[in-house]
Amino acid sequence: MPVGALDSMGWLVPGAADFRVMVSIRYRGEGLLAVATAVKRLLNLRKVQLMLLETMSPAKPRGRRRAVSPVAGESRKFLPEVQGLRAVAVLMVVAYHVWFGRISGGVDIFLLISSFLLTGQFVRKLESGRALELGQYWAHLFKRLLPLIAVTLLAVLGAARLFLPSSAWSGVFKQAWASLFYYQNWFLAAESVDYYATDHSLASPLQHFWSLSIQGQIFILWPLIFAGAALAAKRWQLRIRPLLVCSFGAVFALSLVFSIVTTQTNQSFAYFDTRTRLWEFALGSLLALALPYLRFGRQVRIVMGWVGVVAMLSCGLILQVGQQFPGCMALWPTLAAAFIIVAGFTDSPRGADRFLSWKPLVKLGDSSYALYLFHWPILVIFLIVSDQQQAGPFSGLVIIIVAMVAAAMATKYIDTPLRRNKWIEKKRRRAVTVIAVCVLLVAAPLATGQSQVRAAAEAAGAQVPSDNPGALTLLPGYVDKVSEGAVVLPALVGIIGDWPKYAAKCEGVDTPESEALAKKCTQDGVLDGSAVENVIVVGNSHADHLSGAVRSMAQVNGWKVTKILGLGCVFGADTSGQDSRCSAFNDEAEQYILKMQPDRIFTIATKTTESTPDEELVPGYEDSIRTFTDAGIAVVGVRDNPRFTIDMPWCADSKGPDSAECKVPLDTVMPAVSQLDQAGADNPLFFPVDMTDLICPESVCAPVVGNVHVYIDNNHVSQTYWNTMASEFAKRLSVQRGWSQ
Repeated sequence: MPVGALDSMGWLVPGAADFRVMVSIRYRGEGLLAVATAVKRLLNLRKVQLMLLETMSPAKPRGRRRAVSPVAGESRKFLPEVQGLRAVAVLMVVAYHVWFGRISGGVDIFLLISSFLLTGQFVRKLESGRALELGQYWAHLFKRLLPLIAVTLLAVLGAARLFLPSSAWSGVFKQAWASLFYYQNWFLAAESVDYYATDHSLASPLQHFWSLSIQGQIFILWPLIFAGAALAAKRWQLRIRPLLVCSFGAVFALSLVFSIVTTQTNQSFAYFDTRTRLWEFALGSLLALALPYLRFGRQVRIVMGWVGVVAMLSCGLILQVGQQFPGCMALWPTLAAAFIIVAGFTDSPRGADRFLSWKPLVKLGDSSYALYLFHWPILVIFLIVSDQQQAGPFSGLVIIIVAMVAAAMATKYIDTPLRRNKWIEKKRRRAVTVIAVCVLLVAAPLATGQSQVRAAAEAAGAQVPSDNPGALTLLPGYVDKVSEGAVVLPALVGIIGDWPKYAAKCEGVDTPESEALAKKCTQDGVLDGSAVENVIVVGNSHADHLSGAVRSMAQVNGWKVTKILGLGCVFGADTSGQDSRCSAFNDEAEQYILKMQPDRIFTIATKTTESTPDEELVPGYEDSIRTFTDAGIAVVGVRDNPRFTIDMPWCADSKGPDSAECKVPLDTVMPAVSQLDQAGADNPLFFPVDMTDLICPESVCAPVVGNVHVYIDNNHVSQTYWNTMASEFAKRLSVQRGWSQ
């Protein structure tokens, strides 16, 4: 019979023969001799166990006892160096956000650590034959995560009401829903390709929830992978660990390739895309699966630990993380963290684990989740209230200290009591109740706030046209009929959406052959086949807002209007000076126009520069329009509008529409003489139009004219204001020689 066997922790337990001797003592009464024999065997067994332990332990000097140094991969219930790693990662995130206005790569480390710990937990269950209990796992997990999320969202909603202009409320409400239900990353990904939303997401106090949303999605997906692997292993008699290595290895490879390709082609979307981040989680899982088999000497692990720490701290300083991630560049911080985890506990005063296991760091690691949640809203609200672009050294330090204190208190008085509450843990429904209460605490004020904003917008929209005359107030013969108490339109709560929405997509013979161009093609006006003329508006976002005035003209004159937009692309420009996307748009749009042979096209002819008097005729514009006029197509070239460094509606809301800070002298943003004046002078089918005097009356660019917001942001004229200029726009065209309607 064997003397004994090793249990799951590597300890010797008595063999079957030993227990049979003890049983025979009880039931056969073999006397004192048998008792002495049994005791002797058990004592010898204990001696063997102690000898084995001494063999496994490293040599140590006499005197003070030292802890046994586990090798890399040895199972330990608590990993202080990983907790310290978590603390360093969150400090990197906070410091880079507050002081440097950059991204550190610390979030990528969080993603790896979360999957590393999750995988270790589930693998231990599977290898010990325990049930996964996914329902219990999810209830316990989100019961812990949601309380601090609810606290953060409620605080942000309150701060938005107190400190943020009403033009920001709608965006905060939408992002609060997205954060609460873990789809914030997809919301921001959609905004990253929404031309009018890109500048506004940066000011959101909830933007940092994107990474938590991805984590939440993985916390649902990963257990399902484990469950599927467990079923496959049982059905086909496979070993669970190799099966999981193959599964996560495939996820790692496919996601990394997808991430590299997508980052190169559409980095702003890829940054928030869950699919481009799956490989980071898969790497953490592969690390957890391989760790027990990674055996390195102490000196090697000491070097690995410090290499990981240095690489982790230097990542954000060397790389432009915000512009290059995730892609292959995210391997830098994730592999750095992997090195630290593999190095493990070295029990050396020179090891990185000695630094990472420092008690203050480990303690900070306990509240790292709360610190990540709190620091960004505090920073954003501070910058908005103080009207600063970036926190200074002292104010930044205050922000960090306030965030750390708030995080420590929230962890101590909210997170820890709920996490350790045995009464809640006994029943799954109690954990689900905690989750439901957290959701309701946020959903109730959020829904109420949205309904109030919607009601205010509807009330403003019910005003009669004379309450918001806009540019009409600048024309001869205007009579003021604005009602007392009439509000400014468009309403600030939805001002970013104030752009023309055409009625239909291009169909039939009007559909461009290019699939990409077809998605950008819409039509309005007379669409029943009885149109007197066919006209096309083509160009960038400024042409989009111009199209509202063209549509007004179409409704009066019986035109059919087709709009083709390449947002961010200047139409008619020399394609050698634009990126491949805009070059393709220009080429495809030109071919489409020549094929359709419209009566006339409307374009933006010049290009202004933010808060400078620099303005130029679009490069290659005259040659481009000659292509169309030679084909008998009339071209309307409109002068571009001014661009500013300040957000005009935000300024008007926070400082007042009559504030001097919101009024910009025209000569600081536009030249006195436009190059449009000389463009196409010898071309009888070219018609230039300059509306600058109505956009910036009396040589001052103000945020509000005639009870209408002139701009929706820092450079786009609102659709509402363009509509008030439509009649004058048509008049200025009609007086030109050769123009016919």
